[in-house]
Amino acid sequence: MNALIPSRLFVFAGESFCFQKLPRVYRSTWFHSGVFSLSKAELNQGPLTLASLGFKSEFQNTDKSKVNKVTELDSPRDVPKSRVKMVRNNEKKVVGVRKMVEAEMAPFSAKSFSELGLPALLIERLEIEGFTVPTDIQSASIPTILKNHDVVIQSYTGSGKTLAYILPILSEIGPFKKTASNYNDEPGKKKEIEAVIVAPSRELGMQIVREFEKILGPANRKVVQQLVGGANRTRQEEALKKNKPAIVVGTPGRIAEISASGRLHTHGCSFLILDEVDELLSFNFREDMHRILEHVGRRSGANSQGSENAQARRVERQLVMVSATVPFSVVRAAKSWGCDPLLVKANKVAPLDSVPLMGPVNPRGPSSGPTSNTTLQNQTAIDTLPPSLKHYYCTSRLQHKVDMLRRCVHALDAKFVMVFMNHTKQLRDVVFKLKARGMNAAELHGDLGKLGRSTTLKSFKNGEIRVLVTNELSARGLDIAECDLVVNLDLPTDSIHYAHRAGRTGRLGRMGTVVSICEEPEVFVVKKLEKQLGVPILGCDFIEGKLVDKEKS
Repeated sequence: MNALIPSRLFVFAGESFCFQKLPRVYRSTWFHSGVFSLSKAELNQGPLTLASLGFKSEFQNTDKSKVNKVTELDSPRDVPKSRVKMVRNNEKKVVGVRKMVEAEMAPFSAKSFSELGLPALLIERLEIEGFTVPTDIQSASIPTILKNHDVVIQSYTGSGKTLAYILPILSEIGPFKKTASNYNDEPGKKKEIEAVIVAPSRELGMQIVREFEKILGPANRKVVQQLVGGANRTRQEEALKKNKPAIVVGTPGRIAEISASGRLHTHGCSFLILDEVDELLSFNFREDMHRILEHVGRRSGANSQGSENAQARRVERQLVMVSATVPFSVVRAAKSWGCDPLLVKANKVAPLDSVPLMGPVNPRGPSSGPTSNTTLQNQTAIDTLPPSLKHYYCTSRLQHKVDMLRRCVHALDAKFVMVFMNHTKQLRDVVFKLKARGMNAAELHGDLGKLGRSTTLKSFKNGEIRVLVTNELSARGLDIAECDLVVNLDLPTDSIHYAHRAGRTGRLGRMGTVVSICEEPEVFVVKKLEKQLGVPILGCDFIEGKLVDKEKS
């Protein structure tokens, strides 16, 4: 890259600097974006903010004394062809694209959805459904996606990540989109799939569909179609043909299967969303994900060979990857599949190059090894853990654990309880013992059929089941906002699994409680988790129907 950059001084904020002497992360980001003029504030702060991406609230009176001149990074998809030139290896580079605007430096906490640039009709629907104030991750993600940037959204479990990408999609697709055309009445125009959302599990896929349907309303539910495994494939194909949805949500296997049959056409797709992307990168989904990435957003007449066509294919679709954790595999995938992706967190937007990699890039490097990987893994777990939780542990003999669970539920007066165990075979025994003690309970695991799982979840959400006993299947993706207690009847294997289990409660800022029931010799494991997560896990007992904190008594 140095050979392409002249060794001369650039001027910013009244001072001169040498481009080649800047840190590598700045040189790479600015060169590929074509931005060579930045304010001194941006250079000192390092990570990109929404303002440095060119966002400005049209609904707030900006204090002129707090406004700085910043540089707007134009989206790679918005660059005119005259601004693109061919360089080494026929790769396209954007040069000389910059625009000065006035904007607030870090508008990450919005007071209403109207500040985020959403269409008026969509805002009205949100108000009807009771959504008035966006969460921090929604405030950061929505404007960034609307500016056509490929992004990796990272935030703790239950922070509202699903709505963070649903709203930008509905701003461009469906009945609430910004353009004035009527979505339902466009004679002569062939309707195509415009957005594909991929989820690793049936439960998460159906949950995303319900979120879409809630915002769309009863009259527009046909805009979205589920393509999850376990459901009748023939009926799904018939619904695709009849309803002609603009958005499909499904699991990798079923989407790839219907795509291979020629009944799902996604070459003209504008959005590709990968939810729980760290799970989608597992070996089980390898072939299905390869087909999805090759066909979603790729024109049927495009040649799959050549770097120029590969670059054009990436630019045609907008990629959004969502996860509570961003390990090295996600960073590598985002750089390979996306176009200059940005990392979006609740309080900052930064180039993906700034992410500390969880996994050794150079095995012989000084920073690699078990210690550094463990530290990064613990930091990932901390980022995943919801902030509004109380953590406790209590000790019990193995044969008395279920009775301790019953006492815990009664002492905390919990109405929606999720109990986690490590082995599927033990779930039925625990449910039997709880029912024998007069407590409504049910099991949820991968061996249940689709009808059994959906019926169990519906009964739990309706309050007919008080205790849901499950394994790691439900630790990822299930969104039951009413869940007020999580119990680890078996201790999780590591800090990340603890965080994902705990994330089933305390969602969207609600209060929640996590109780781990362990045997006396396992207390050291709890103390280790406490140290790794950086949160107090207090010892407790349940006496006379009340939780007693041992450390206070």
